Amino acid sequence: MTDQVDRTVVTQDSTVAADQETVPAAAVPAAAVPVAAVPVAAVPVAARQETVRTDSRHITRTGPGASEMTRRVIILLFGLIQIVIGARIVLLLLDARTGNALVSGILDISKIFVAPFNGILNKDYLTSGGSVLDVAAILAFVGWTLLELIVIWAVGIFRREPA
Repeated sequence: MTDQVDRTVVTQDSTVAADQETVPAAAVPAAAVPVAAVPVAAVPVAARQETVRTDSRHITRTGPGASEMTRRVIILLFGLIQIVIGARIVLLLLDARTGNALVSGILDISKIFVAPFNGILNKDYLTSGGSVLDVAAILAFVGWTLLELIVIWAVGIFRREPA
């Protein structure tokens, strides 16, 4: 959120009492020279009167900044990866039928994200009956989550916060 304030100050000519000595208007234009720059002897202090009008306008932008948008996109992308890997774990545990197009699609897509974690442990999966516990997928889920945290941390370094 950004606040921007525009201010316009309009100063009108100084007026002096009729019985006091005055400075000719051509000698000191009030808009061009600040009152403090006019010699004190030329215009008596008690006789100066000044009218100041201030116009203010507040502009507030209520959208996320660039670093916040980057952070949100990163969270979205890694969240989609985590959803696909989580669906793989659940589908293999429930012994889902791989002949189904949706199941085979999820397993094929998630294979891309699990492949870097295959072979880390001696066994990539454990079986019991028809169910499969894909240990490599669990490692992939943890690994992608850690990578997400590192990337979000790196983006946060360059984030500007108002002082």
